[in-house]
Amino acid sequence: MRYGLASALAALVSTAALAAPPTATILAPPAAPGPAVQPYVKSKASVIVLRHVRVIDGTGAAPQEDRTVVVQGGRIAAVGAADLAAPAGAEVLDLPGHTVLPGLVGLHNHMYYIARPNMDAHGHSEPPLLVPQMTFSSPRLYLAAGVTTLRTTGSVEPYADLNMKAQIDKGALPGPHMDVTAPYLEGAGSPFIQMHQLTGPDDARRFVNYWADQGATSFKAYMNITRAELKAAAEEAHKRGLKITGHLCSVTYPEAAEAGVDDLEHGFMVNTQNDPGKTPDLCPDSGGEPTLLGMAPDSPEAAALIKTLIDRKVAITSTLPVFEQRVPGHAPLNPKAMDVLSPQAREAYLYARNRVNSAPREQYAKAAAGLARTMALELKFVRAGGLLMAGPDPTGNGGVLPGFGDQRGVQLLVEAGFTPVEAIKVATLNGATYLGLADRIGSIAAGKNADLVVVKGDPSKTIADIENVAIVFKDGVAFDPDKLLESVRGRYGQY
Repeated sequence: MRYGLASALAALVSTAALAAPPTATILAPPAAPGPAVQPYVKSKASVIVLRHVRVIDGTGAAPQEDRTVVVQGGRIAAVGAADLAAPAGAEVLDLPGHTVLPGLVGLHNHMYYIARPNMDAHGHSEPPLLVPQMTFSSPRLYLAAGVTTLRTTGSVEPYADLNMKAQIDKGALPGPHMDVTAPYLEGAGSPFIQMHQLTGPDDARRFVNYWADQGATSFKAYMNITRAELKAAAEEAHKRGLKITGHLCSVTYPEAAEAGVDDLEHGFMVNTQNDPGKTPDLCPDSGGEPTLLGMAPDSPEAAALIKTLIDRKVAITSTLPVFEQRVPGHAPLNPKAMDVLSPQAREAYLYARNRVNSAPREQYAKAAAGLARTMALELKFVRAGGLLMAGPDPTGNGGVLPGFGDQRGVQLLVEAGFTPVEAIKVATLNGATYLGLADRIGSIAAGKNADLVVVKGDPSKTIADIENVAIVFKDGVAFDPDKLLESVRGRYGQY
């Protein structure tokens, strides 16, 4: 049940940028595409009209048929009827059979790949577990899939992430808007070689202030942090106007809510509050499985937990794709995703996948039950008024890839019982709301940033159509997803 990884983050932000509110640094002003970005731009027109499209606006409302969307000056200039007049000189794209969605807002995304040295078909590998940075391929994969804003939710190369963001923001590299999360706030006894281990609450406070000074716009507490360290980190982050999320097991969900956490990762998969023998400030070996499987969605215990989270304004991030990989036969093998993996990464993933899929189903019965249970609890949380966001967590056994995983996450929300338009809202407007950016991104309305995804088909009826990305707009610039994917073919896992 222990997923994710990583450590360390820092700098390349001016004094003026550091003084600006965090929302201003996540969404930089639109920049003209530079020479390295131009090859992936689909249209150089300054005004683009999308005519005869279906609009799913991200609010959860019913789709609007046969609409016209006008993109101009980096903004959505207008949304109207099919006969809405096109501005003079506009490029008009007639797109019957296509749907326009808001750009996806990923709230559990990474810029690294998970690697197990010398892994063989039997699952044997050598220590240490590594997470090589994918500075080149990850941003392109996210953008190609329609992810226009993301939170890194932990970093292994902080300078790379901050510098990458700076390059993307000025148009020198292709990629999404980035909320750069500082290195993991991890406690003593971490199994990950790349993480700093906190020595107490004072260290946690120093850590938060140092990385906030370097330009990080969010924080993530990790598995072995203590309650006192989490509380200290949350207090310091909030003083800086920044939010803190957590993938926890030493600290339970009710304890985290009490400590001031803003968000909890992995749905309800890693809550340890009812694990037998749970010791304060220590991760139990059971990793939350007894709590999850013992908490029926309609039970008083689940209702009490959900009420605590909502009352404390704690959001939840759904990461269903990474847990799906643990259930035999559940995760589809996406040929386009396999095509971007390096030969070594593809081999390692197929070894891991085959071991799960060839095992007796009863061997993974608890994994299947856990996936179904967190799906049900996430639905219950939203129906009670909780804020649920989505992200794929591209780690696990290597089968969850940037972008592809984000699309799969929306499909799994539908499997969990959300309607397609509700699932799209979770993956768009809800993420923007959590980031404090709902006035600019996350839904389709005149005046908002032109961060849009055009897909062939109708995801409101067939959610898998969300994979059929034809054009991605970020700040009004139209990107060609096929060219972005082609540029990283066979490279994810390498760089």
